[in-house]
Amino acid sequence: MILLQQMMVLFIIMMIGFLCRRIGLINEQGSRMLSGIVVNVANPALILSSSANKESTIQGKELAVTLGLAVCFYLILLVLAEVVPRLLRVNRSDYGVYKAMTVFSNVGFMGFPLLSAMYGSEALLYASLFTIPFNILIYTYGVSSMRKIEESKKEEKQSIQWSKIFNIGVIFSIIAVVLYLTRLPVPKVITDAAGTIGNLTAPLSMIVIGDAMSQMKLRELITDKKLMLFTALKLLVIPIIGLFIVKQLGLSLMLNGVFLVMLATPVGSMTAMLAQQYDGNYELASRGVALTTLLSVITMPIVSLIMGI
Repeated sequence: MILLQQMMVLFIIMMIGFLCRRIGLINEQGSRMLSGIVVNVANPALILSSSANKESTIQGKELAVTLGLAVCFYLILLVLAEVVPRLLRVNRSDYGVYKAMTVFSNVGFMGFPLLSAMYGSEALLYASLFTIPFNILIYTYGVSSMRKIEESKKEEKQSIQWSKIFNIGVIFSIIAVVLYLTRLPVPKVITDAAGTIGNLTAPLSMIVIGDAMSQMKLRELITDKKLMLFTALKLLVIPIIGLFIVKQLGLSLMLNGVFLVMLATPVGSMTAMLAQQYDGNYELASRGVALTTLLSVITMPIVSLIMGI
């Protein structure tokens, strides 16, 4: 099973990152630098290489439909984000963290490398459309969820950071779609360089996640009953129900696979970064990232098998 094999490969690399931190080959500053390379260099290059000089098999109408589905996808997750914390009866002060963890998955660090391995670079063009609403929401809804609501800070809380919304990930996603639709030629030396750099995304991102996990205590992960219940919802219940609905739409196998990865990947590491920056429960967010990442190695193949994807 391709998905299981790829998840095991990523897990092994993750454990290498874990060991590197434990033996001192990586420190906190080095981890930040690796994360920055993945977010700002490797992942954008991977997106670019997915569209440049490729034969057009995806029509503009299909891309428009995919973008519309991506928007609907996040609208539904926003509704679920209001329900999940209440369903789990978590502390009111932790609502924001659970909301963010419900909406934002690890679509970049884990999702893109998985799709590339499962379906080839063409799948990344579909997946890149999901990054547009993702990046808009992470710097608006994500930030506002984490912040402590105070009247004196309402205006600041509601301000939109346009420079962060139109970050390098969104810009390269737009460039990828334009290149794919217009068939503008790109010099081979650029596409080869982008492909080589893009191949760094999977190993570096898994090393970063493994490094983050090395800072967690296993007992803290498995004794938090509410977090365990949330993990079951996040990695099993929501993906299975969501994919059942998606399969009724009669989409292609590749697009079903894109939705599998978008729904079943673990909590995105950005949630912990936002919690740290905006006074959310950083410890809870970090544990959520670590626990869902560990268990996703098992749950993603299970969801794929159940749904026949």
